[in-house]
Amino acid sequence: MKRLFATMAMLIAGLTFGLVAAQKADASGTNRIISTTNITKTAYTRKSTAGATYNITGSTQNFTFVKTHSLKSYPSTTWMATQKRYVYKTNGKKYLYYYVTNANKTAAGWVWHGYLKKKTNSFTNMYKVAKSKLGTRYSYGANGPYSFDCSGYTKYVFKQAAKKTLARTAQSQYYSTKKVSRGNAKKGDLVFFGSSTGSISHVGIYVGHGKMIDAQNNGVTQEKIYVSWWNAVGYSRPVNFGA
Repeated sequence: MKRLFATMAMLIAGLTFGLVAAQKADASGTNRIISTTNITKTAYTRKSTAGATYNITGSTQNFTFVKTHSLKSYPSTTWMATQKRYVYKTNGKKYLYYYVTNANKTAAGWVWHGYLKKKTNSFTNMYKVAKSKLGTRYSYGANGPYSFDCSGYTKYVFKQAAKKTLARTAQSQYYSTKKVSRGNAKKGDLVFFGSSTGSISHVGIYVGHGKMIDAQNNGVTQEKIYVSWWNAVGYSRPVNFGA
């Protein structure tokens, strides 16, 4: 009887070892998706020219990488990450990938996070700083962070989000920054108001679709640019946030 139990124990141990070995072999023999999660849109640039973006095709338990774009072809591109994905690769090790798209939406794919670095100098990050002050009260001459006038607000946002120091007044911000036309205006540009470019009385940050975020009598708000109570006279680009 003792021999029988000993034999059975050996058989069970052998089967268990075989199953574990088979699982490990399976884990190290295929690419497997662990999890996929949506993330807050975040701006990155390439950290290495060795990287590439990939499509991931196949099943979650056995997928393949299909190369779509080489990062060396995009030296100054801003990549917007909207998803993260953890995977086991064929070597059995765990990796983190981000799903990224360029601003022009001409290139996209999954890229290993080690080939990217977070871009602090981006409109997305600047907009986060700008929006964080929505509702903050207006006070003439105030530079923040608890109250602002119009140029004090733009000065604060650019310093915090882009490490860019602007002049103190709206007029001097216009004179000291690169001018752009209305048709070429991009998100993150400054938009100026007044009776003329030589008599500017207000400034806001262009956020696209005919809107700006600015500090006015009702506090920091987001509003339309082309309305009867504002007279836009020009745009400028203190920082080129790129594509």
